[in-house]
Formats: sequence, structure tokens, C-alpha cells
Amino acid sequence: MTKEELIAQIRLKKSYLCVGLDTDITKIPRHLLSHADPVFEFNRQIIDATKACCVSYKINTAFYESQGIKGWDAMEKTVNYIPSTHFTIADAKRGDIGNTSAQYAKAFFDVLRFDAVTIAPYMGEDSVRPFLEYKNKWSIVLGLTSNSGAKDFELQQVGEEKLYEKVLQTVAKWGSTENLMFVIGATRADEFIHIRKILPNHFLLVPGVGSQGGSLKEISEKAMNKDCGLLVNVSRAIIFAGGEENFAEEAKHTAEQYQREMSTYLK
Repeated sequence: MTKEELIAQIRLKKSYLCVGLDTDITKIPRHLLSHADPVFEFNRQIIDATKACCVSYKINTAFYESQGIKGWDAMEKTVNYIPSTHFTIADAKRGDIGNTSAQYAKAFFDVLRFDAVTIAPYMGEDSVRPFLEYKNKWSIVLGLTSNSGAKDFELQQVGEEKLYEKVLQTVAKWGSTENLMFVIGATRADEFIHIRKILPNHFLLVPGVGSQGGSLKEISEKAMNKDCGLLVNVSRAIIFAGGEENFAEEAKHTAEQYQREMSTYLK
């Protein structure tokens, strides 16, 4: 998906909502466990219920990889089921030496056909470059995360700047606003104005709204640019909004609430 196509969907739906399919098989409604593929059936119903409210789906691959071959099968069926109008993200946080990254890129872009994959940039440009070689595909690089461990490296002072600032400034030179996004955690709202000075035109993937406590209003006011420039991910608060047979309806209701609020912030 191109940047122009993504922006068009945001404008059309008046939404920059990304629904996170962090599908934990131990948390899905019990009546689904009788299905041949309970995880896919859960995802299918969530997608059908929320697709009108969101522009993107993010699949956290850990929840699928942990289930072995059945999990990979569910993940592939899920990404193939998502409408082509929606931006698909493999939240895999890959990043290794060049030839290994090339295989990761092949797995997520050629085989599974995601639009984007999250990447850890610690090993440098040659570990990210193979992902950037794909046309109309996106590398979403970890910038500033919400977890408490961010203080161990990301927020450490390195000379006159923090390490995460160095990462943003350096990685931005490897690609363009057409193929690079950055992960910025929602609970780091105080940093967004400064981050927009470093990255005025890039899209930001923002997890941490909902169950983790990030403020959609604060993020939107501080980080939105002329193209919107945001994909705000909400996972558990939507997909596990209800735990009974009406779980999909509850997910739809919650997603609609986010979409309505987002429509008020869009410029």
C-alpha cells in the first residue's frame, strides 16, 4: 500500500485506527474452541465487525508463533482475509544481519504479503536495508516505546541527545516518508511535540492507547500532521471488549467509539 492510498483511506473513513490482533487463544470465548481453527475464527469475526471503523490491522506475531504450525497457518489465513483496503502490519520486531533480514523480509512481504513489518534497528542500516528494498512496503522502526525498560537504552543521554533521538534522525536518512514509519508509544505523549520536530512528515505507529492508558486526545493534538501521520493501535480494549458469544458486537461498539473520537481530531 502506498502512502497516498493510506491517506485516502484515513480521509474516507475519518479514522486512523489500527486494530491489534493480539489473539491469545486462552482469552477467546470458549464457544470458539470447537472450531477447527479457533484463532482464525475469532479474527474473522473481529475483522468483519471492525473493518468499517479502522484503516489497519496489526498482527502481533508472537501470539501465533507460540502456537507452532497451527499458529502460522492462522496468521496466514488472517492476513489473507483482511480486505486489501486495509494496511496490514506484522508486529514481528525483526532485525538481524543483512542476509538474515532478507529472509525475514521475504517471509513477511512475499510469503505472508503484509504491507509492513516492525523492525528493531539496533544492528544498524544493513539489518534494515533488505526491508526497504521492497516497493510499496513499509519498515516500521522502533523509536520510543512505552515499556519501563525504555529507560535502559532509548532514554539514555548520548552526548547532547537521547539515544532514541539519534535512532530517529539516523534511520530517517535510510528511507523516505513513503516507506518508513516509526513506533512511538502512546504513554510518551510529552515527547510527541519534540518528535514531530525530528520527523515532521513520517507516519507514526502509536501503540499503548486503551488498556495501557495512553490518551488518544493528547496524542492527536500533539502528533497529528497535515496528512494525519498517525496509526493509533488499540488491541485488547477492542478485541477483548466482550468475552461471550456477542464478542464481535462488543468489539464493533468499542471500535466505533474510537472512530467517532478520531473523526473530531482529523484536520
